[in-house]
Amino acid sequence: MSEATSQEAAPSQEAAPGPDTGPDTGPDNAPDTARLDALVDKLDHAIDRLDKTRPFAKGQRSGAVLDLARRIMSQPGGVERVYKRIQTIEDAGIFFNTDWAQPEILHAAIAARTLKLADPATATLEAISHLRMVAVSRGDYLHRTLSAEQAQNFLAQTVGLNLDLLMGGPDEAQRSRAGNMGAVLTHLFEFVVGHVDHGEILDQMISEIWRLLAQRPIVVDEIKSMIAQIAVWLSENGSSGGESGWGADRLVSAVFAPTAASKDDPGLVLYRERLEAMDDSALAKEAGGLARSMHDTGLVSAYHAGFMRFALDYSQTDFISQALGLSATGMDAYRCYQDLVRALVDRAVHPETCQAVYGLALMLDRGVMYTPSVAPGLWRQIGLKLASAPAERLRQRFGASVAPEDMLLAGVLSMLGLPLGVGQGNNPTCQAARALSMWAFSDPDYLLQIVAWAARDDNVIMTFEGQAIHSQEHAAGLALTPPGDVDTVSIVTVPHLDRIYAEMGRRCAERCIEKSRDAHEWVNPEMHGWWVGSGCALAVDIATGKLSEFGDFVRRFYAVYHPLYNGNQPVIHPQPAGVAVTDSAARYVGWHAIAIYRVAVDQAGDMRVYFFNPNNDSGQDWGDGVVVSTDGKGERFGESSLPINDFAARLYLFHYDALEIGRPDGVPADEIATVEAAARGSWAADR
Repeated sequence: MSEATSQEAAPSQEAAPGPDTGPDTGPDNAPDTARLDALVDKLDHAIDRLDKTRPFAKGQRSGAVLDLARRIMSQPGGVERVYKRIQTIEDAGIFFNTDWAQPEILHAAIAARTLKLADPATATLEAISHLRMVAVSRGDYLHRTLSAEQAQNFLAQTVGLNLDLLMGGPDEAQRSRAGNMGAVLTHLFEFVVGHVDHGEILDQMISEIWRLLAQRPIVVDEIKSMIAQIAVWLSENGSSGGESGWGADRLVSAVFAPTAASKDDPGLVLYRERLEAMDDSALAKEAGGLARSMHDTGLVSAYHAGFMRFALDYSQTDFISQALGLSATGMDAYRCYQDLVRALVDRAVHPETCQAVYGLALMLDRGVMYTPSVAPGLWRQIGLKLASAPAERLRQRFGASVAPEDMLLAGVLSMLGLPLGVGQGNNPTCQAARALSMWAFSDPDYLLQIVAWAARDDNVIMTFEGQAIHSQEHAAGLALTPPGDVDTVSIVTVPHLDRIYAEMGRRCAERCIEKSRDAHEWVNPEMHGWWVGSGCALAVDIATGKLSEFGDFVRRFYAVYHPLYNGNQPVIHPQPAGVAVTDSAARYVGWHAIAIYRVAVDQAGDMRVYFFNPNNDSGQDWGDGVVVSTDGKGERFGESSLPINDFAARLYLFHYDALEIGRPDGVPADEIATVEAAARGSWAADR
């Protein structure tokens, strides 16, 4: 039940290079104009053959074009030669029957990953698409579906996401890729950046960072890497002079120089010496500056962790609470559990795990500590010894500079402070990520129990209809390999949760067929918690996959969740639900697990559904004007939102209390018709 990892699916016809592509010159040979001319001549012939090929067979000819284009672009001056032929290449059908045939729906973030991670043929196709964008942005190519402004905006974003290629060239991983793709990417972006305004590059990149930070993710490694690239760029090139100037400084300072004592990024040793020379007044200002920077951006500097460790040893005044920037609720919790908080800082807060400071602050502000079993659970977590398997997974992902027990404890603080900041990474584990988020939000002591089982015993135990399921006894489910691009809690627990989820599905497979019901009707309440409604509405028929009484499905959803038709009853506990994700062209991508948290009126007077989406980036374009919002529409940190009619049009499964249904007959018929038309025009078009 996971969303596809890439909208830009690779064309299935990417064949091996044709027999007439000729010998490669190799990246280490000196440029040879005659040899490059010969390759270009072969490219022209390959383009001509592709153009004359009938549509159903174009995939068989495209391999030769892609191979020759790749080899040409790996040579100095080669990108310009391919660029001059870009319209001819597209007209010949290189993008036929692929998502690249609709450039107006392409996403810059996905394109950036495709260039770096895809196979050479697919990455070359993306590179050719980039050259098309350059041609359209410059007015050299009047495209039928893409404007110059759209192309310029796309290029600014992709260049911003690939500043490392401009500053340092390809790294070892890129150099080792087959097909000289490292050289291709370097030459490609050197060409592209000459046609994109530098100020716009930074504007787009910084706008993207702020958009992601508004969602308050737990894992911010990639964001900090992007900020580091901005810092180097500004150092080497100076201020862009664009609108991004102040935003860039703000981001860079949040990571590398959040306060007066760290403004020159002195390093942790010198920073500690400066702290030791300060009086209480200066230390209080330092603590306040660190707290303001953290809460303003959601980013924590390594200097903040250094200050926290200094404050542990400072006997005259307690600066820990000041550096956390706590609310009144947080201060009360801190005073009640001061010894525990200091123990958590001592074990979990290191420069390498500095984000745990933000998690700790928000955990205290949420009042989680007042749940009677949470404090004992945290004391247990402090003393927990990890089994060899989860400890090794953490070392492989984060290194050995911090003990795996401390890394896991830091992740626990982040998850309890930011329950909606959990992400599934590039893994088909949206169910497990949703479960972790819901437990952190509604049942934190149960989350601590799950973590303890997985970390200490390398085994998680759940019951399904009265029978125990031990994760160790079952094979992997949807995730065939342990996740590596997620937070520490997910690294330790998700493999177990994935196995249990799959086993629960297997145990009710037969009844799904017999009753034509979805397995989640039984799995979700057993896996997530008692608060999941026993009622389960499904929009499709299991046997046929076609829509089934969709009007009644929508009517029931409104009667359960819409305040005007459910007696103004708010959502008490987050409820699991399933959506049919579509791409920006409104085409069906896949089923996806989410959780409904709130339904409320936004500041513009529109009724919106606020939900948790376990994707790392929850702001998505689902086509036909359905754009998921993550900020500015009344969202709390980590929430996504849509107008209720747009949400209902992508919904295919939801849970509810069968005894608490409002007024189905009160839902207007025209509202139901609007939702059904939107569903039939997108994911249900062939259902």
